[in-house]
Amino acid sequence: MNKQESPLLFLIVGRNEPLYSSEFISNQKPTSDSITRQHYFVMHSALDLVDKFAFTYPQMYLKTVDKVNHQMVSVFLTASHVKFMVLHSGKGDDVLKQFFMEVYELYVKLSMNPFYQFDTHITSKDFDDRVRVLGMRYLL
Repeated sequence: MNKQESPLLFLIVGRNEPLYSSEFISNQKPTSDSITRQHYFVMHSALDLVDKFAFTYPQMYLKTVDKVNHQMVSVFLTASHVKFMVLHSGKGDDVLKQFFMEVYELYVKLSMNPFYQFDTHITSKDFDDRVRVLGMRYLL
């Protein structure tokens, strides 16, 4: 699988568990279950590094915090320590930062909804559709 065909995984992680996940694939072939599990393992292993970087860097956009083979994990950390994580194969920092900022804006709007309880799974179809549009625009 080359760089252009590799899927991108986006996660929103709360205090204890993932709140939202989305996979962006440039071709329409589904990825195998073992590859998907490997991607989640890489993201999970990067969480310790995110906690370390959170107290080292004052910025919300932590850039690339982990590299495994040809895959990189980039992170955006909100003020409430909700983590936006992208597993990718070498996207530019400006593109990732713009993607994170727009998803952060969507997340803030969602969190202001009186029917959404903070740090619970995000089940909004509208939120999912908008994140997928942003992913297609910036990440693929």
